[in-house]
Amino acid sequence: MDALLVDDSQTMLLRLQKLLEQEHGVGVTARTSPTIALIEAQTRAFDLILVDHHMPEMDGTTFIQRMRAIPHYAQVPIIMVTSDVTDAVRLAALEAGASDFLDKRLKGIELSVRLRNQIKLAAAIRRLDDQAAWLAGEIETAVRHLREREEEIIFRLALAVEYRDNDTGDHTWRVARYSQIIAEALGLEPNLCHRIYLAAPLHDVGKVAVPDGILLKKGALTADEFSVVRTHTEIGRRILDDSASELIQLAAEIAEAHHEKWDGSGYPNGLAGPAIPLAARIVAVADVFDALTTVRPYKDALPAEQALRCLEAESAKHFDPECIAAFVSRWQDIVAVRAHAAETRKSAFGRATEPWARVPELLREVLDAHGSARINI
Repeated sequence: MDALLVDDSQTMLLRLQKLLEQEHGVGVTARTSPTIALIEAQTRAFDLILVDHHMPEMDGTTFIQRMRAIPHYAQVPIIMVTSDVTDAVRLAALEAGASDFLDKRLKGIELSVRLRNQIKLAAAIRRLDDQAAWLAGEIETAVRHLREREEEIIFRLALAVEYRDNDTGDHTWRVARYSQIIAEALGLEPNLCHRIYLAAPLHDVGKVAVPDGILLKKGALTADEFSVVRTHTEIGRRILDDSASELIQLAAEIAEAHHEKWDGSGYPNGLAGPAIPLAARIVAVADVFDALTTVRPYKDALPAEQALRCLEAESAKHFDPECIAAFVSRWQDIVAVRAHAAETRKSAFGRATEPWARVPELLREVLDAHGSARINI
């Protein structure tokens, strides 16, 4: 245990220091200057403070007030030790936050007993502080682990959906990264940008209900088939709805609204402009860009620059113009993600707390022309 003594009298400092060190085994730091003592208290964690009242730089009452303003010393015992025992001084010290008030003229035994009681109180407070800090650390660790598991489950669910028409999982990651880049360019706060990154991969979770014959069809869809595809937004919302998780709630919002259009011609609810949730507006840009630049069963991939021109042509019609402007402002980052998807996913996101670090590459078994099973990687 460490105590801070503050008194402009060297004689009193030596008396209290001897009493605390020899009789109670307390480590003592003695200072004649209250200003220096305050500075030192901000860099060290003392368990007990003893201060005189009458000092040249500031009185003990002011010193106590300033000590109580330092977060660590909100509960630490602070004792005023003075020969001025008038009611006015005593009341001022207690109102300033003093834990006790001792008369310098007390005999050795009484002073020692009074100090011993304060030392016991200080020790109890320190134990409580240590326990609280330990519990806070355990809670933080548990919450972090829960968050990591939640993030991993989201990515694995997104990959399970994507596995139906994609081999590697890179589409899921690219849409997540494009969405995060757009959110950052819009100036959204970092925590929201990260949550959009985590929630974006679930935008098409409702496609689990779309038959393979429609989802993987190489030709143009009929009107009836397209009606079936459109249901994936509402199904996605139902899959993710009513969750206690803020992250899943955001994913549900994105799943339902990422096919809404800025001019109100989208689906499923015909929302327009700012009525469309911002996260869904962001993911809409990311998803369409990746769809345009990716080979699908029914189409070839467009070059990135041509896909960008398509997006710009739909600004203020299909897409939120601010999201398009944000996308364009970070074009070099978008191109880098597109060009190095698999490598970037492994290297830049290989940290232990990154959900991608625990998500394997997807392999698909297909039948060749002779009916033999082979593996595409």
